[in-house]
Amino acid sequence: MQCVASVGNLIRVQEMNETGMVSNEYRLIVLCSMCLNVLKRSHKRMIEQSEQLKKINEFMYLEKEPYKGNVTVVHLLELLKEQNFEKIRDKVKKPLSGLRVSPYYGCALLRPRDVGIDDPEKPKIQEELLSALGATVVDNPLKLRCCGSYQTVRDKQLVINLAYDILSRARDAGAEAISTSCPLCSFNIDNRQKEIMDNHPEFKPLPVFYFTQLMAVAFGLSEEHCSFEQNHIDPQQLLKDKGVL
Repeated sequence: MQCVASVGNLIRVQEMNETGMVSNEYRLIVLCSMCLNVLKRSHKRMIEQSEQLKKINEFMYLEKEPYKGNVTVVHLLELLKEQNFEKIRDKVKKPLSGLRVSPYYGCALLRPRDVGIDDPEKPKIQEELLSALGATVVDNPLKLRCCGSYQTVRDKQLVINLAYDILSRARDAGAEAISTSCPLCSFNIDNRQKEIMDNHPEFKPLPVFYFTQLMAVAFGLSEEHCSFEQNHIDPQQLLKDKGVL
C-alpha cells in the first residue's frame, strides 16, 4: 500500500484534465527529483501489476474515479530539453558568463534506469541547460553520489561527511557554485554547510543553486523572483561579482 499517496496525486491529475483534452493521456510536471522518482515508480508499478492496481483502487473507494494508468510523470528538466535548449539560449538576457557551476545529480533523478531522465552513468541534461544559460560547466566526479537523502534526520553526521566530500571535490575541480534539481539534495549540501564548517574549519562555503534560480537570473528577472532568501549560503555576492545581478 506504499503507492496509495502517489496514486492519489495521479488521480488528481486525471480529475483536473477531464475536460478540454484531445487524448486520454495526461502529463504531470514535477520540479523535484525525489517526487519524480516516487510518482513515476508508483505509476510504473500500477501499469505493470494489474492486480495491485485493482487492490489500490479498491482501497481508495472514496475517490470519485479509479486510477486508469494514463498519467505520464515528467521532470521540468525533461520538458525544457523537449522544448530545445537552443530556444532557452535565445531567451537569455544576462548570460552567466564566467560563472563556474558544477551540476549535481544525486541518485533519484537518474536511477533506476527505466525511471531516470538521463544516462545514469553519464548524464548531460544539466550540463546542456547550464551551457545554454551561458555558465561554464565544471565536472564533479562525485556528481552522482547520493547526498544521504533522509538519513539527514537519522544520521546527520553521515550526511555531513557526504556533503563535505561532494562540495570539496566540486571546489577542487574549479567550481564556484553547484546546481541541483532536488530540494532534499539542496538541503543536505546547502543547509548542512554550517555543520561541515564546524567539523572542518578549513572548509569554505559554496553556494548551491536550484537550477530554476539560475534560469531566473539568466532571463533577467529581478531578485525577488529568485528566492535567494531560501539559500543557506547566500549566492548574491558571487552573482554580483560576475556582473549578472
